[in-house]
Amino acid sequence: MQLESMPALAGLLVGTMVGVTGVGGGSLMTPILVMLFGIAPTTAVGTDLLYASITKMFGVGVHHGHGTVDWQVVRRLALGSLPAAALTLAWMHFSEASRIKDGFIISMVATMLIITALGMLTKDWLHGLGRKLRVGNADQFKHLQPVLTVLGGVVLGVMVTLTSIGAGALGTVMLVYLYPLRLNAAKLVGTDLAHAIPLALIAGLGHLALGNVNWTLLLNLLIGSVPGVLIGSVISTRAPLAFIRYAIAVVLGAVAVKLLLT
Repeated sequence: MQLESMPALAGLLVGTMVGVTGVGGGSLMTPILVMLFGIAPTTAVGTDLLYASITKMFGVGVHHGHGTVDWQVVRRLALGSLPAAALTLAWMHFSEASRIKDGFIISMVATMLIITALGMLTKDWLHGLGRKLRVGNADQFKHLQPVLTVLGGVVLGVMVTLTSIGAGALGTVMLVYLYPLRLNAAKLVGTDLAHAIPLALIAGLGHLALGNVNWTLLLNLLIGSVPGVLIGSVISTRAPLAFIRYAIAVVLGAVAVKLLLT
């Protein structure tokens, strides 16, 4: 296989995972770019953010057509995440944090991968806990839902801007706890994808302004990812996702260990 086709193949595989599960954009692609293609971590983060925002647009079109996007939840998340992303980018610009040593970025990425893997492995437990609280103390839980969703968006905005990781994996973990009855598996994926688009786009454009985007690499990734995410989005409306989720969590944990040891 020619070297030029490798980014497109990576885009196809990751795009399919994004479409099926709503996760894998940053958590899989950023380590792939760093470990397999030797891309500088800051460039990997910036390129991946724009790649993710474009790729997920196609997936959301499929989910919207199936009625599996809860736009009210998307708005609540965005109310916290978009300002947080903008403020994080401003901090990076004015403090020159964009020039921070790549070793720090690698450590941040590895840490986020571990948190993401743990979140995916405990997703069912968190869903059960959320369901218990929702049923046992419905009025208070529903009263706190909007505020907690916005605060969750703030956390995602900061983490995604710094590492490109979290919009999908951590987003779904938060939502499965906060909306245990309202969001089924398909709506969980569709809603998380819809929120990830503006977040990744704003963060990606900010990294573009900081010079952290490789356009040639971005185009090669998109060649594979666009058909991949369309295929994955169709599969997600029909397939059980538990096995895929656990497999991704194990892979993320292994990648995190590899990054920390290099």
